[in-house]
Amino acid sequence: MNRRQDPYAVPLFDHEGQNGVEGMETLPVRHEEETGDAIEIKSRIHRRLLERLNLSNLEAYARDEVVVEIRKVVHDLLDEESTPLNYDERESLIEQVIDEIFGLGPLEPLVNDPTISDILVNTYRQVYIERDGRLEKTDVRFKDDRHLMQVIDRIVSAVGRRIDDSSPMVDARLADGSRVNAVIPPLAIDGPHLSIRKFKKDALSAEDLLRFETVTPEMLELLEGIVKARLNVLISGGTGAGKTTLLNVLSASIPVTERIVTIEDSAELQMRQPHVVRMETRPPNVEGLGEVPARQLVINALRMRPDRIIVGEVRGSEAVDMLQAMNTGHDGSLTTLHANSPRDGLRRLETMIGMANLNLPEKAMRQQIASAIDVVIQVSRLADGTRRISSISAVVGMEGDVITMQDIFLFEREGISEDGIVVGHFHATGIRPRFTDRLKTAGVDLPVTLFSNTDYVAAGGMR
Repeated sequence: MNRRQDPYAVPLFDHEGQNGVEGMETLPVRHEEETGDAIEIKSRIHRRLLERLNLSNLEAYARDEVVVEIRKVVHDLLDEESTPLNYDERESLIEQVIDEIFGLGPLEPLVNDPTISDILVNTYRQVYIERDGRLEKTDVRFKDDRHLMQVIDRIVSAVGRRIDDSSPMVDARLADGSRVNAVIPPLAIDGPHLSIRKFKKDALSAEDLLRFETVTPEMLELLEGIVKARLNVLISGGTGAGKTTLLNVLSASIPVTERIVTIEDSAELQMRQPHVVRMETRPPNVEGLGEVPARQLVINALRMRPDRIIVGEVRGSEAVDMLQAMNTGHDGSLTTLHANSPRDGLRRLETMIGMANLNLPEKAMRQQIASAIDVVIQVSRLADGTRRISSISAVVGMEGDVITMQDIFLFEREGISEDGIVVGHFHATGIRPRFTDRLKTAGVDLPVTLFSNTDYVAAGGMR
């Protein structure tokens, strides 16, 4: 028997209709093209089913059992109503009920669609998706704002977070690791907004980046050598440019014998090594207490004997402790930040150091950055939705008060093809970076021709 308790002690359905399902909304209409009669029929069946469903005892049953029982009851209700629904319509109705009970309601089919990378809910009226790098409007919708709030509450409560009038913004994640952000009134004027960055079950590999022409074989060989030689890497890029994806790919080059500590706001890194310690920040509770920021986790990570420290993204004062770790024996650290260019990324680091209120002069901050960061990788999302590594730059040092950098590889755009694809080419600048000596001492011997000024035409790209 699959039930975790006595099935006769915890009935799934209360046929007298007294079961405490108050606050549970009837299911939303998913297709705007449905007729008024179909909408009325579905709403009535949804309401009657929820009246009979004993939600308080649902946990005592296995999902397969609940699905079987729901199918039986819905078929009985449809027979009683003598509703003109065909087989496909009946099955669709049953699936909606099951999604509402176990999943994310009308979003569940979108979450399960592997071709969709982002789900963007603009109040209950509009749901957009991103597929192949392009936004599309769907016919999915919620019943009202209250129904959308029920789904948001279900997501955030599952990971021990909250969202309400006193805390109207939240970052969370789904059970599969997908990243979730929600904003509700009074910050969101028109109603609740929800965005889901879907988690890829099969993380992209280096071979995938080559196939998508996000990077060239020469660039990939250099990047793998950089990670193996324990150089400190900063990955810079805009929202949705693929920073975390690239960080996952680079982390695969870390030897399995090393101890890795990861620090993230919402855990989404997919480490393949066996010795990984994953830590996640924590927001304050209802009383405003118990917050654990990224800076505190970085400081604690230094006491955990890490071989590598990986910060999912630096956003604030934790940048100081990250840079100090890089400068005090924790070589091979990796992190990401939001910036439009390598130079902007270094400027943002200066700003983050200022958030720590250390009152350091500008030159001292830049010296700290120049001695800590070895390589800056810029990732760009192009107009057609493709992602490419637009530059790999080496941090050389200081000249006066300025941090000097050398571009090793660049991607130069040439235009847009007739089918809307951005066309361009990768090329090496011909500069052999100073850190090649460090690569050689670490056993990474790159050929001299790797840095020769050659072009590589690209017309595809990761989406």
